[in-house]
Amino acid sequence: MSKATFPGRIIIIYTEEDARKAVSYLNSCDVVGVDTETRPSFKKGKINKVALLQISTADTCFLFRLNYIGIPDFLEEFLQNDVLKIGLSLRDDFSMLRRSNDKDPKVGNWIELQDYVSRFGIEEKSLQKIYAILFGQKISKSQRLSNWEADVLTEAQQQYAATDAWATLRIYQKLNNN
Repeated sequence: MSKATFPGRIIIIYTEEDARKAVSYLNSCDVVGVDTETRPSFKKGKINKVALLQISTADTCFLFRLNYIGIPDFLEEFLQNDVLKIGLSLRDDFSMLRRSNDKDPKVGNWIELQDYVSRFGIEEKSLQKIYAILFGQKISKSQRLSNWEADVLTEAQQQYAATDAWATLRIYQKLNNN
């Protein structure tokens, strides 16, 4: 099976000013794909905060470095507004974001792909398997356990993060013939 990779531009957000510009652009979108990454912890009981929030359109993925900027109010407002946001394992993402922030991001316009795909006869729950069923391509998970708090994200990390957010959007669009 060939490997799926995000084909668009990846913009890394390190400052609130850049985050504000990205959110302004994202507010003009109808639907986006969303994912998060957290540095893995190999110590029992230690859970790290979300380091990266990925929000993707069909051709642009913004990688918000939350370990640098936190979750500014305007980004929180975006997460809670009417732009349709598609994600997978959102319960886990919301739980981790709550650890990083006082507010609950799950209000807003969200679709959980794990529930949504069952309407189309897909019983799989993993992004890799759902994507393979619909597109005949695999999504690499080799960067999943990498250090998402690193000062500089590697090309492989950037591509992995962008592909995950974009894939959720692509799955939703395929199921809705968009």
